Amino acid sequence: MSAKSIDGRSIAAELEKKVAAEAAELSAAGITPGLAVVLVGDDPASRVYVNSKKKACLRCGIYSEEVKLPATATQAEIMAVIDQLNQRNDIHGILVQLPMPAGIDEHQIINCVHPSKDVDGFHPVNLGRLISDEPMFIPCTPAGVMDLIKSTGVEIKGKECVVVGRSLIVGKPVSFLLLREHGTVTIAHSRTANLAEVCRRADILVVGVGRPNLVTGNMIKPGAVVIDVGTNRVNNSLVGDVNFEEAAAVASYITPVPGGVGPMTIVKLMENTVLAARLTKKQHS
Repeated sequence: MSAKSIDGRSIAAELEKKVAAEAAELSAAGITPGLAVVLVGDDPASRVYVNSKKKACLRCGIYSEEVKLPATATQAEIMAVIDQLNQRNDIHGILVQLPMPAGIDEHQIINCVHPSKDVDGFHPVNLGRLISDEPMFIPCTPAGVMDLIKSTGVEIKGKECVVVGRSLIVGKPVSFLLLREHGTVTIAHSRTANLAEVCRRADILVVGVGRPNLVTGNMIKPGAVVIDVGTNRVNNSLVGDVNFEEAAAVASYITPVPGGVGPMTIVKLMENTVLAARLTKKQHS
């Protein structure tokens, strides 16, 4: 078997057209969707991500503003900046670029973003809404993962779904989204006994732990859909958490790294920003 590669770039490009049309419609009604990105310090990977998001905003007709703070910024200074952004009517979404410098409480910073502007979907209110089956902003990477799975045409309902990773950014939200689609979900992690055996049960396997080539071909059920969320730099190249060549020989569909989940994360951020602006318009109409 040779797996079909799921082209995240082309799927994201199609969704981006839809987001741009919605942004243009809002702008014509007098509300230009606005996204503020808070960047603290000089992490090179964070700078690459922020630049990608700024370019996506430009393509979608979303106003973007970068708030750059030095690595020496205190917790109070960062929270004061976020509080100012919370109060601005022209900013509908606030994204705090992680990771933060050492000594900063990231949870406290995320909690400082008003839930109505939390376009990353990480605030406890928005995570709680997701768990309660009343989502407002779905975290961007998990939302992108679901679109990629659905693009294959494989029905989630009744399938064995295994999620490797239990982070609030990927693993836990993906698990709840799969449950919403009536999948039978197992969450595996670094302390899971017989990880290979658990993975082999999966009709749909989502891997997001940040360990290069953790999942090998002999851990994959023949015909499975494999979504690789990992992005790891090895010898100046990007590789996923799944050994692509081995997995592609067994799976029916698989996402490449790069070019799989990454582009979906960015376009889902754009989609959430437009949704935030639309909700603002609804409140004031």
